[in-house]
Amino acid sequence: MKYDIIIIGAGIIGLATGLKFLEKNPNLKILLLEKENGIAKHQTGNNSGVIHSGIYYKPGSMKARNCINGYNQLLEFCAKNDIKFDICGKLIVAVKEKEILYLEKLFERGIENGLKGLQKLTREELKDFEPNVNGVAGIFVPQTGIIDFLEVSKKYCEVIQNYGVDINLNEEVIGIQVATDSCEVISKNKSYQTKKVVSCAGLFSDRIAKMTHPDLNLRIIPFRGEYYKIKAERKHLVKNLIYPVPDPNFPFLGVHFTRTINDEVEAGPNAVLAFHREGYKKSDINVKDTWETFTWPGFLSIAKEYWRMGFGEFYRSYFKTAFVHALQKLIPEITKEDLERGGSGVRAQACDKSGGLLDDFFIVGNDRIHHVCNAPSPAATASLSIGEYIAEKILTN
Repeated sequence: MKYDIIIIGAGIIGLATGLKFLEKNPNLKILLLEKENGIAKHQTGNNSGVIHSGIYYKPGSMKARNCINGYNQLLEFCAKNDIKFDICGKLIVAVKEKEILYLEKLFERGIENGLKGLQKLTREELKDFEPNVNGVAGIFVPQTGIIDFLEVSKKYCEVIQNYGVDINLNEEVIGIQVATDSCEVISKNKSYQTKKVVSCAGLFSDRIAKMTHPDLNLRIIPFRGEYYKIKAERKHLVKNLIYPVPDPNFPFLGVHFTRTINDEVEAGPNAVLAFHREGYKKSDINVKDTWETFTWPGFLSIAKEYWRMGFGEFYRSYFKTAFVHALQKLIPEITKEDLERGGSGVRAQACDKSGGLLDDFFIVGNDRIHHVCNAPSPAATASLSIGEYIAEKILTN
């Protein structure tokens, strides 16, 4: 059987892309290939479940455009399909006077990105939202919410299967051959014929992309994010979501507090270099993954400049007291005894050869093939918009 489109990867982006193809043309024959035994096993199923507002992203960037558009589509989809979510808002808190300047820039960026109802807060006004927070100033972002993105992914999957999409699990793609009028996608088990290909391979996006774009100038560097949970008797310390002012030099938001849709409170994540692209435990090591990280010129440039910060992340990972110290900048009352070990996730962070950590979404392709090469947060929030963008690009060529 020859398919119209094969999508590689059944995370939230792959599933949303399939849905958007079918909304535009319900008669398309689509196959979705996933190397795991179920959908959304990695980044989608291991994130903090935050519906992002778009306040952080450079106006006009792919992240800004797709986050805002995707946010609106996501809420509409969830309301239509009875998926639980809560638009609870969040605080971004400056804990030092020197952070206020960048806090102001975030406020201005949010206005430029079309956010309404943003509130600048004084030290005293912060306490009205979060009585236990420490800070000199802050922003309340009313658009931020919480959700379970695994549940969203399951519903995307159900909808596209109702359209007749084939989803083949346990199919790891090992090659893509491009001919004059078709493509062959080769898995470890068999090969498939298709007119067009979209890869949404997350932690392996660079390897899949290089099958057709061998000169790709980036590599995925995996960063593990580890969480603690606040014990039930101390959950009252956090009402909703509390974030620090992020370091503008890095595409990470810093350790923060998040109330989940299941009414737990998570603290974290850190951003620790992982030695396995699917390394959810400290002991997980993959020789190929580690070799590819440490032989990439871009990573070596980052390590040379920011090695102290990197070691600091490892230190916080291995020593709970250090992790707690970082959290106490926002909630001084939190103690080591208040926390129990939570889960972890691995972020696929694209790094170019010169040492730049890509901050924006990055999709490479032509009229036949598109590869999603960098889609970190807020990709889950933006999933339907990213899928719509890819579908339009593929179907108009």
